[in-house]
Parts: sequence; C-alpha cells; structure tokens
Amino acid sequence: MARRSALSIRIVEGRNLPAKDITGSSDPYCIVKIDDEAIIRTTTVWKTLSPFWGEEYEVHLQPTFHSVSIYVMDEDALSRDDVIGKVCITRDMLVEHPEGYSGWVSLSEVDPDEEVQGEIHLRVEVHGSQGGRRLLRCTVLEARDLARKDRNGASDPFVRLRYNGKAQESAVVKKSCYPRWNETFEFELAEPTEEKLCVEVWDWDLVGRNDFLGKVVFSVQGLEAAGQEEGWFRLRPDKSKPREDEHRGSLGSLQLQVRLRDETVLPSPCYQPLVQLLCQEVKLGRQDGQVHLVTLLDETITAECRQEVAVNLVKLFLGQGLVKEYLDLLFELELAKPCEPNTLFRSNSLASKSMESFLKVTGMPYLHAVLGPTITRVFEEKKYVELDPSKVEIKDVGCSGLHRVQTEGEVIEQGRQYLQSYLDELLDAISRSAPACPPVIRAVFRQLFHRVGERFPQHQHTKFVAITSFLCLRFFSPAIMTPKLFHLRETHADARTSRTLLLLAKAVQLVGNMEPAAGRAKETWLAPLLPALQQGIALMKDFITRLVGMEQEEKEEGEGQPPVPPTTVVKEGLLFVHKTRGKGPVLATAAKKLHFCLSGDTLSFGKSPGAERSGAIALGDILAAEKVEEKSFGSAHVMQVVYVDAGGQQETAYLQCKCVNELNQWLSALRKVCVNNPRVLRAYHPGVFRGDKWSCCHQRERTGPGCDRTHHGVTLQEWSDPLDPATEAQRLFHHLLGLRGTLREKYWELLEPEDAQNGPMGEGVPLPEGLSRLLGVLGDLEQCHRLAQPPAPPAPALLQLQT
Repeated sequence: MARRSALSIRIVEGRNLPAKDITGSSDPYCIVKIDDEAIIRTTTVWKTLSPFWGEEYEVHLQPTFHSVSIYVMDEDALSRDDVIGKVCITRDMLVEHPEGYSGWVSLSEVDPDEEVQGEIHLRVEVHGSQGGRRLLRCTVLEARDLARKDRNGASDPFVRLRYNGKAQESAVVKKSCYPRWNETFEFELAEPTEEKLCVEVWDWDLVGRNDFLGKVVFSVQGLEAAGQEEGWFRLRPDKSKPREDEHRGSLGSLQLQVRLRDETVLPSPCYQPLVQLLCQEVKLGRQDGQVHLVTLLDETITAECRQEVAVNLVKLFLGQGLVKEYLDLLFELELAKPCEPNTLFRSNSLASKSMESFLKVTGMPYLHAVLGPTITRVFEEKKYVELDPSKVEIKDVGCSGLHRVQTEGEVIEQGRQYLQSYLDELLDAISRSAPACPPVIRAVFRQLFHRVGERFPQHQHTKFVAITSFLCLRFFSPAIMTPKLFHLRETHADARTSRTLLLLAKAVQLVGNMEPAAGRAKETWLAPLLPALQQGIALMKDFITRLVGMEQEEKEEGEGQPPVPPTTVVKEGLLFVHKTRGKGPVLATAAKKLHFCLSGDTLSFGKSPGAERSGAIALGDILAAEKVEEKSFGSAHVMQVVYVDAGGQQETAYLQCKCVNELNQWLSALRKVCVNNPRVLRAYHPGVFRGDKWSCCHQRERTGPGCDRTHHGVTLQEWSDPLDPATEAQRLFHHLLGLRGTLREKYWELLEPEDAQNGPMGEGVPLPEGLSRLLGVLGDLEQCHRLAQPPAPPAPALLQLQT
C-alpha cells in the first residue's frame, strides 16, 4: 500500500506586475517550490506586465508536505534575477478546498525573515539536579536542508536558545546547510512553567548582521509528564514582529488553479475485480435494449471530471490491451444516439475526451515527427503573416535611401505566400506520414471510419470528417497554436510568431472540416487561401484512405500495449559528467559529455545518440536519484545517481542538466522506473565527498549515513509516463465512489419507458448485472481502504507542545 499526494498546478496568467527593467516592462517567469524546494520553472514571457503562461503540471509527493509557493521572477541577463513577489498556499488551505483552489491571488512581498526552510533535530528533557533545582535540558543534535544565505551556496549556521530571559549559543558550523552540533544546553526551570523555550537558527556573517534561518518555539508545561522527548522539527519563520504588507495588491496578481488529492493506493490485486468488470463490459459490447455501463459513466460524470476520467480509462485499457475495443464501444454508443452528420463528435462527451486523451498518450512522438520541422521553421523565420485587413500593419520596404510604403494588398499577398508555404509543407508531411502513424492509432481510426460509414451510408463524406475532427481539430491544431504545451518548443512564441501559428492552425482546421470553400468560414478574409485549402482537402482524403486501408498481414504487435513498455526509451538526452573519485562505469569513461538513455531496464550511455553504448547501469542497482547542492559544482542543476557497481561497491555519478525543468524531469523518470527497487536508500548526502569530508555535513566517513532524506515519492506526471494500472484504477474508484446513488437514478432514467415495469424508479426490479456488480465492487474497495488506513499514532508530548 502506498500513500501519496497528487498536486495539480495550473499557472494561467499574471496581471499588473511591476516594471523591473529600464524599458518599463519585465521578463517574468514563475518558480514553483514545494516546501522551499524548486520543482518547476515556467518559461519566460518577454517584455510584458501581463504575461500568459497557461502551463499545467502534476506533482506526486509525500503527503507530509506543508506548502506550495509560487514565486514570480524577472529574468535578467546581466545580474541576478529580481524577485517580484510570491503566492503561498498551505496544505491546510488546499484541504479546505477539495475541489481545488482557483482564481486570482495577489502577490505578496518576499520577506527574508519568512524565507526559511529545513528541520532541526532536538532532544528536550526536564530533570532534577543534586541541589534540588530542576533543569530544562536541550540537546541540539543536527539540522538539515537549511536556507542558503551566502554566495558560496551554503550558510554558516549556529543555534541560539532563549528561555526565561537568558540566552545561550552553539558553535558556528562553517559552510554547511546540514550542520551537526551535538551540544547540550541547560536552563534552570522557571516556576510556574509558563515560559517558552525558543530555539533559533542563524547564519553567522563576519560583516553585517546575521541572517535568520528559522526557529522552533516550545511550551514546557506538559514536558514534565513526558520526561524526555526527541524528534525532527520544522523551522518556522519569525512572525513575532507584526507588519502590514503595504505592497500587497501593488505587486500584481496571478491566476492559479491548484488542487490536492490524497491517495491511498492499495496493492494491485485489490483492484482486479474493478478492472476485470470494466474489461468484461467492454468485451460484451453494446446490446440493444440495455443501458450500458459506459453510457451510465458518460451520463453521470461531471463535465469538470470528464477529462480526467477519460485519461484514467484510456490508460487502464491500454494496460489491458483493450483500448481499441473500448474506443470502438464508445463510437458505437455515440452513433446509436440521435445525431447529425455535421455535429458528430463535436461535443465534450466521454467518447470525444477519451479519443483526445488516447491521441496524446500514444501519438506524441508521431505528432513531433509530423509538425516539428514546420513549427521550427516558423519560429526561426519570424515572418510577418497577416490576412485580416483590420490587423494589417503597413511597413517600409526597400534598401537604404529607396524606402517606399507597402500597400495593404501587398502585405496581405506576401503573408498569403508565407502562410501557404507553411501549409503546403505541413500537409505534405501529413500526407506522407501514414506508415509512421502508430499501429494502434491506425487501428482505432479504421474502426471509426467503418462505424461512421455504416451509420451514414448516404453521407460518405462524414466518415472522413470523423477522422479529421480528432486528428486535425483536437490534435494537430491545438499543438500548432501552443507548441510549448505539446513539448514541441521549450518556450512560448512571441506575438508575431504566435499570430502566424494561429493562422496556420485555422487553415489546418478548415482542411479538417473538409469545407468546400473558405468563404463558409467566419473569417471570410481567409478566402485567398481557397486554392491551397481545396488542394489540402484532397491530400487529406487521400491520406485518410491510405491510413485506414493499411491492413496488417498479421496481428499488429504491441497493439493496445502501454506506450512505454520496458524495452522502449523513457527519457534520453545529453548530460555533463562531473568527474569525481570512483570506479563505476560512468566514471571510467573519458568523455565529459555523454548521451544518456533511460529505458525500462537500464540507464545506458554513449558518446552520441547513434553511437555504440559505452556502458550501462541496471535499474535494480540504482539506490537513489537526488539533487546536489549548488556549491558542490557551482550549478543548481546537478543530480546524483547512487548505484552499486559490478564489484558491489556503492558509487555516485554526478550529472549536470541544462535547466531546473530538465533536472526534475530526469529525477522524476529515474524515480518512477526504480519505484519497485527494494534497495533504495532512505538518506543521502546532497554534497560531495571532497578531500577528507562531505561538503554538506562535514562527516569524515565516506560511507557514513546520509544527512538528508531521499525524495523517492516526488515525481512529475506526464503523458509519456509508464502506465500504473493500480493508480488508474484507484482514481476511477475515487470518482465512482461518490456516484453510486446517481448511477442508480440515471439507470432508471435512461431505461426505455416500456421496459420500466414497476414505476419510474423501477422499484422491485433488479439492477442489471453490470451495474449491480459495479456497486458491489465499489463497496468492497471502500471497505478495503477503510481497513488499510493506519490508526493515527499519538503525537509525542513535545510535538503537542510546539507553538
């Protein structure tokens, strides 16, 4: 059984941000931190005070996290980036909003005394002395993950203890965010015991004032009963000095959508009854005169949850090898409803959402191969493309001294030529891509083509539109408009490029609509593209005919299998190798920059993508994948892969990524493929062993225990994730659990009147077998979850006394 939290974060846009540059604007981006650890960096939006990001992330992490903070930064090429402001949302706030925390939130000023992080290990006890006095004794053992306040990427921490008007201080540990003190301090216990013990951590500075690193405050009234308590305590900011945030509201605001889901995932066998029931219903198919279980799901799931449920169902049936049958059932049920040929699959039904999710899960490499070259060309050329007369910008042309002003017609004609060139290149790539289209996508489209042709035999044109309504309108066009969200580009487009992409996406939509004339579109100014569009429609029809006609001589291997089976690549890319003392396979190579390839069984590497592999590490030998302190190599984007070499010795490879996003993507991928590795470490060293000690905690034993906890549970959710049937079944169970009463009511509502024997609610009439079994399975799973919840352990007395 695994307990974890899933945090969905969507950063939509900002408004009214302050200007930080001499140009009167800013270059804003966002950093998302979970408990002060940077997890996500959005792209930079240049020269604007109202940026749009529209970026969505899902982070899996341990349920013990405390807060998520979103910092808005101004990128600066010449100096350190400026902090504009931040939004902090605590875990308690998210728990109070189970449907999600959504809306505009004002940025608040970043106060250095509130930017604390880390934990401190304390032992506190009350006992009597030989002279009859009672003493309060506090032993300061160590701390971990303290804030970095110095330029060297570390701090010089010391502890100050205050009680009953007296103060004592520990020694200073130089250049460490993981200090070890092991010092004991004693205070004479005050009577009555109403005074509080304050333990503060500071960063010592030779010049200037010391920096505050956090504090813990305890009441000692109840400590006498416990005698002694020991534990790790989270450092808190100093809020003892009240202040009014005079800048709140003047720093701008962010539009956010944040949602927290706490998940208890049971072992896979617990979900087998639910999975088997859903698979059986799909195999049975549609039966006349009966309300299918899938129809009930479509009718009862809310619009807000339909996309998520569609993704869960698609991934579950992919894992079971039944995705083609599942989608075919949805097509059949949708076509059985009263519908018109021109509105087919245009609504946000479960069929439409499932097909859209299916294309994203299985077709992203295909999408990149088809659209990538054209999108790259648009970004690099930055041509001015405009066909709308109301938006045309007249500009000067010609050489020096011979300038003349272009006419509106010349600008539009030039834009038409550029746009037609992009469209022709894109349509040519699509028309040649039929053999490269994944077999499972071809098989699903073949089923859809035949189903629609049988349903509308008098409208043979409709079966082509049914394919393009998904392929063009829900897959190609959205990716063309926002290539960053489909990982086609690393940054969002500027205003000119964005307009070109929008016009190109509109043209692809018109081709996908199979319109006989562009004049039927709302934008009549697209009429100059009519010849290119008509040619594109002919190419698209020919492409679809070949796509659905490519029958396989034998059963397609891998059809319906997970998109990331053990033999395929999970992640790959160039990484810089930092040479350190060791003998592992990575350290033995002479190259400092290697191409790494992570699959379901090994982490292999070579000099280039096509070169022979120089070596590999079996996933079963990987013990941890963690970040490295910035001060270790002068970069914040270094990760360490701790593994066991062929001789059984523990080694560490230090690999540098190009940005924080790539770093976290590699960490996430490594942690996912090693999730079942029984030898993972529980603690690690975030520094390096240099000279005769660890740079993080100054331990002198190279094989000594780690000074910080590993983060195996912190991962990012992506479309290309290896499938986890238990997680998909768990999420379906979560959605269906609250719909049990609605499922019953909707069944009797959908049942044909002549079949409802005993009144509108069907009293006395047994439920169909599928629905009856589903309700029983949900009840059994609910009981399993209830039994699996561990009883809350009693809090230590010291924790209860923390204020």
